[in-house]
Amino acid sequence: MNRQVRTLIVLAVAVASAALASYAVYRAVSQLPRQAQLPTKKAVIAATAMPVGTLITRETVKVVDWPANTPLQGGFSNVDDVINRGLIAAVVENEPLSENKLAPKEAGAGLPPTIKHGMRAISVRVNEVIGVAGFVVPGTHVDVVTVIQDPIGSKDNDTVSRVVVSNVEVLTAGTRYDQEESRQDGKPIRSTVVTLMASPLDAERIALAQSQGELLLTLRHPLDVEPTNDGTGIRKAVLFGDAPKAPAPAPSAKRPRPLPAVVPVVQPVPVVKKPYTVETIRAAKRSEDKLADIIAVP
Repeated sequence: MNRQVRTLIVLAVAVASAALASYAVYRAVSQLPRQAQLPTKKAVIAATAMPVGTLITRETVKVVDWPANTPLQGGFSNVDDVINRGLIAAVVENEPLSENKLAPKEAGAGLPPTIKHGMRAISVRVNEVIGVAGFVVPGTHVDVVTVIQDPIGSKDNDTVSRVVVSNVEVLTAGTRYDQEESRQDGKPIRSTVVTLMASPLDAERIALAQSQGELLLTLRHPLDVEPTNDGTGIRKAVLFGDAPKAPAPAPSAKRPRPLPAVVPVVQPVPVVKKPYTVETIRAAKRSEDKLADIIAVP
């Protein structure tokens, strides 16, 4: 047997061994249990990130498969149910859309659908300091503090600061131009204007305080919902350590006469006189006799 024949035999054996090994692996893999396909249903999600007030169109949403055993509460399966509705909460890319994130039908887009029933939106002028270094963002809650001249009419022209309204929600931070410029340049939003959601009465207070003095915003903890006890505010005299002066009584007020002081009567302690005694020792006995008894003995 020459060399060439031996080489052909070795190649044939190698090919046969490889074929048998491949067939064995195929049989083993084919006998493995296949993963069961979970039932799914359609869900409408956001195709891109959208801020508050965006009007939903067909280009901004898409339909994907969603597991049927974990349904979305208030979700949508048809695109027509979300078209031409405004967002009242910001969404990110691939986030499912639900009923609580969309304005009612025919309510339009923009800021008005985000205002709760019976509330009002009012904007105040802010800067980096008033806006708490940019941490006043939509969804946070703040207290509105004003610094004005003493409204009581103090003679020394005192300045007072106090809380005008407390626990108001921030709707938007920055103007529409600032937000669009921020999305284009990738820079932080310049919060030159902050829009607050307040009751009609609180909106009137904020408007009056903004026209009379300077406004400041204090950021609140998300779980702190108790109203701020502002009292009478802080005056400049109290700030520098001077005790506040008590208000003088009105001239027409009649002062009550002071009652006479009651002096307690101290009873004298009786003095008990100790009688005189005479000590007598007879043998081993000792006795004491009163002097009056001895004199009385005949």
